Amino acid sequence: MKWPETLTVVRHGESAYNALKKAREQDPRYADFKRAFNRRRKNPEVAKAMAEELVRDGTFSLGVGDHDTPLSEKGHEQARITGKKLAKMIDLPDVIFVSPYERTRETLASMATAWPELGEVKVVEEERLREQEHGTALLYNDWRIFQLMHPEQEILRDREGPYWYRYPQGENVPDARERNRSLLGTTTRDYSDKDVMWVGHHLSILSTRANLERFGADEFIRLDDEEKPVNCGVTIYRGDPDLGQNGRLVLDVYNQQLY
Repeated sequence: MKWPETLTVVRHGESAYNALKKAREQDPRYADFKRAFNRRRKNPEVAKAMAEELVRDGTFSLGVGDHDTPLSEKGHEQARITGKKLAKMIDLPDVIFVSPYERTRETLASMATAWPELGEVKVVEEERLREQEHGTALLYNDWRIFQLMHPEQEILRDREGPYWYRYPQGENVPDARERNRSLLGTTTRDYSDKDVMWVGHHLSILSTRANLERFGADEFIRLDDEEKPVNCGVTIYRGDPDLGQNGRLVLDVYNQQLY
C-alpha cells in the first residue's frame, strides 16, 4: 500500500489567543462595540471610532506574531490529557510532523509529558503545517475591527466568499489546501505503511479532510461552520489496502475531544 498505515492529525490546545477571544466576549466594552458594528450601515463613524479606541487600548491584542502565540495553561492541560488517552488509541508514531508555531510545538511537548514514548519519535518541524496566514488582519486580532479599518476588504470578502477571499499579505483557503496537498504527497512518498502523526492547526485538519475526501468549496465551508475543529481535537485516517489500485486512507475518527 502506498499510503501510511495511519495518519493522526491533532490540533493544538487552547492558545493564548483562543483564551483572549473568550475573555473579549465577556467584556462589556466589546459588547457595546458589537452593537455599533451591527448598526454600522446607519452610523459607520461611531463604529469606526469605537474600533480605533479598542486598537489604541490594546486590551484585545497579544502583541506577538501568530507564530509566537503560546498555549494557555488550559491548553497545556488539554494536551496532557490528550496525550495520555491517545496512547491507548493508536500505535506509537514512526514520525511526527509538527507546525513550527509555538502553540503546536508546546502541544506536542505537553502530550509527551503524559506519553513519554513520544519523546523518542523522530520529529520534523514542517512549515507546510502552519495555520492559514491572515496577513494585515493580524494587526487587529478581530475580524470586525479589521473590516472597519479596511472597509474595502469587507466588500471584497462579501464578493469573493470566505473560501476564495485572500487576506492582504496573507492566504485564502486554497493556498492552505495547496500546502496540505504537498505535505500529503511527501508523507505518502516517504512513510508508506508507517504510522504518522501531524500536530497542526484548524486549517490543517479541514484541509486534510478536504484533500483526502475531495471536498469542494461548499462542503469545506459547511464543515467549518457546522463541525469546526476543537482545540486538541483528534482526527485519524487508517489505510485500507483493498480500496483502489494502491489502497487509500479512510476516515476513522474526526475531531474527537479526549479531555
